[in-house]
Amino acid sequence: MKRVVSISLGSSARDYRFTATILGRGVEIQRVGTDGDIARAGELIREYDGKVDAIGLGGLTPVFRVGAARYPHHEAIHLASQARRTPVVDGGVLKSTLERWAIAQAARTIPDLFSYKRILLTSGIERYQMAAALAQHEAELRFADPIIHSGLRFLPPPRSLAQLELYAATTLPITALLPYRLLHPVAYGQEGHDPRAEGLFDWAQVIAGDFSFIRRFAPASLKGRSIVTDDPSPEEIEDLRRRGVTTLVTMHPPLVDAEGNPCPRPFVATDVLEAIVAAIQESSRQPGEAEALDFIAAAGWGPTVQNLNPRPRPKFAFVIHPLRTSHISKNPSFRWTRHMPQRLVELVAAHMPPLYLSKIRGIRSTATGEETEGILLTLGTTPREMMRRPPAFTYRRLIRASRMAERMGAHLMGLGAFTSVVGDAGLTVAQKSNIGITSGNSLTVAATLEAAKQAVMLMKGGRPEHVRAVVIGATGSIGAVCARLLAQAVRDVVLIAPRAERLLALKQQIEQETPGARVIAATHPDAYVGDADLIITTTSALTGKVINVDKLKPGAVVCDVARPPDVKEEDAARRPDVLIVESGEIMLPGEPDFGFDIDMPPGTAYACLSETALLAMDGKYGDYTLGRNIEMERVKEMYRLWQKHGLKLAGLRSFGIYVTDEMIAEKRRLADERRKQLGLPAEHPVAG
Repeated sequence: MKRVVSISLGSSARDYRFTATILGRGVEIQRVGTDGDIARAGELIREYDGKVDAIGLGGLTPVFRVGAARYPHHEAIHLASQARRTPVVDGGVLKSTLERWAIAQAARTIPDLFSYKRILLTSGIERYQMAAALAQHEAELRFADPIIHSGLRFLPPPRSLAQLELYAATTLPITALLPYRLLHPVAYGQEGHDPRAEGLFDWAQVIAGDFSFIRRFAPASLKGRSIVTDDPSPEEIEDLRRRGVTTLVTMHPPLVDAEGNPCPRPFVATDVLEAIVAAIQESSRQPGEAEALDFIAAAGWGPTVQNLNPRPRPKFAFVIHPLRTSHISKNPSFRWTRHMPQRLVELVAAHMPPLYLSKIRGIRSTATGEETEGILLTLGTTPREMMRRPPAFTYRRLIRASRMAERMGAHLMGLGAFTSVVGDAGLTVAQKSNIGITSGNSLTVAATLEAAKQAVMLMKGGRPEHVRAVVIGATGSIGAVCARLLAQAVRDVVLIAPRAERLLALKQQIEQETPGARVIAATHPDAYVGDADLIITTTSALTGKVINVDKLKPGAVVCDVARPPDVKEEDAARRPDVLIVESGEIMLPGEPDFGFDIDMPPGTAYACLSETALLAMDGKYGDYTLGRNIEMERVKEMYRLWQKHGLKLAGLRSFGIYVTDEMIAEKRRLADERRKQLGLPAEHPVAG
């Protein structure tokens, strides 16, 4: 039976004694607190010297290891030297090995635990290696050292490893000469709450460090926080649960007895673990890193991750941007911009970082009954500014938005409006983001085709025997798959796009996929829109002059997918006999509240936003619709998921107004009149 004892500066109220089994060896583990009495600690070390296999120093660090520098504390070194025969350890080796391993393993268990989070380390000078491991997750760090160790509230907390190293170089040469109890303010009589660091604890999403500091300085409410620490007792873990802690990460699995049952005190401090390593290895000195790593691997040590309270369901995020400069002033924070030169506003807004707009609530799947939450973000860039700048300009802002979304708990981000068509349609953003990215174009295609089908049936008075479809912008990501699916449905498709080589490739692909389909390719639409029953326009043009409405066939349907729209309302007014509808919009299940005016009727969203929400409802958080080649299988999957979770196609809208039966009847009447004027047969003769 091996025996280890931890001599701690902390409170004797936390003392324990029990036996554990590690690697088949029995180890008697004892902790003796000295209530901050250094002299008493020295007496105990001399008393146990030669009577136990290893001694741990609890709350005592003889040498602070901060970066490449070493700062010896003379009183602590003198204390450790009181033992002549038994090795004395302080946990420093396991802090640089086991704790780094624990951070990495915990991040694998819960991928978003640390990434882009606000993380407070209670003492960076004592746990520099833990800080270095957390910094790899691009977290926003704060160190409470000035407040906790010195009570210096006026001194800004270090915010990076470099600042921590500077703080250590400035203060430790002085504090190393002072009594150690000044660095460890958690002795007997100091177990109660100390409020001086509450502001930092309230700021943090993750709190990491010595549990004695967390117990002393953390506020009463820790709702939604994650804790990374060493040795909470079962009672203290239950207290953390009551205080609202979501996730607790300890540095190792619980210690067990010979029968495999948890010990009365499952978790112990790092100095105790290091003493166990020294005792079992029968070392006469502090273990080296290689020895510690071998032991960790052999014992299977790693973190214990406990969800003390339900973790928030993963969210989705969606990025929008102003379609026109006037939309910028719709944000309450920027109403003042309406009084400024609009071109100046547009130029300045393009350089703004992503902004949080609102939470999206109330979306509830009819399949699961669970609510799916979202986050609405915005860029300040208008379509004109996106198109006149290199794609990297927009990429940088979208990547930053994805990191912001991840920090706020999102696992998936959708790209709205022009952000989904700039450059490579989301591929670069997905490669540089840690969360899933989708352009939303799969559901956009599905909804567009469903809306187009309904509109044609209304204008034709049922299912027509023959429909000719024209797709303008056919070689784009949405246009290409629309054309391929339309060819299978109507078998007569005209492809319009400016680049002949892409048109030819798409024409050949469709003819191979759908033998017998009539496929025409052209670079300009005027010669073909006069014969088209259905025109789908999906361009990224900003002029609104994509279609000459005067050439449209009487009673034609135009489904305008583009944002901003390809057909302007003033142009459409010249052809009241033509039905121009917006791309398929979706009614989301439940009682959606977007928290911001997205220029849609209540409960209704663009298909690209709806795809992002639908994927979140179904638990699909990986990359989905990306690039210029939309997979038809994913469009079909969107149809299935749409039915599964209770999404519905919203009523057809034309320039923001829902299409009614009366409107359709009037358009059909006007179409027949125009046919008569042109000497064409009427499709819908007026009775009587």
